[in-house]
Amino acid sequence: MTSDGYLADCRARLAFDLLANTWNSVVLWSLRGGPSRHGELRRRIGGISAKVLTETLRRLEFNGLVERRDDPGPPPRVSYELTDLGRTLLGPIGAFGAWAFEHGDEVMAVRERHGG
Repeated sequence: MTSDGYLADCRARLAFDLLANTWNSVVLWSLRGGPSRHGELRRRIGGISAKVLTETLRRLEFNGLVERRDDPGPPPRVSYELTDLGRTLLGPIGAFGAWAFEHGDEVMAVRERHGG
């Protein structure tokens, strides 16, 4: 495969798009330990509004990465968990996080030198 073919590959763009949204990766990573309810996820993640979390969970569900489970109760409860497909992204997310931990200070220093 040529590099030009890779850039034009719709599947590659899809993968990059899934990881480009900060909340997608954060929510997927936060679900790595098992099913969680909406409120648990919000507390665990921090800094995410209820609306943005709901939108993110719906987007991840739409892409087959997260499954919503309804427990009829009482009281009725909803939980979210990774699908097998969603679990396949934990490796790349972990690797990207490790890169950020190792090189984040360098990137921040360059940004500051450029005034931003």
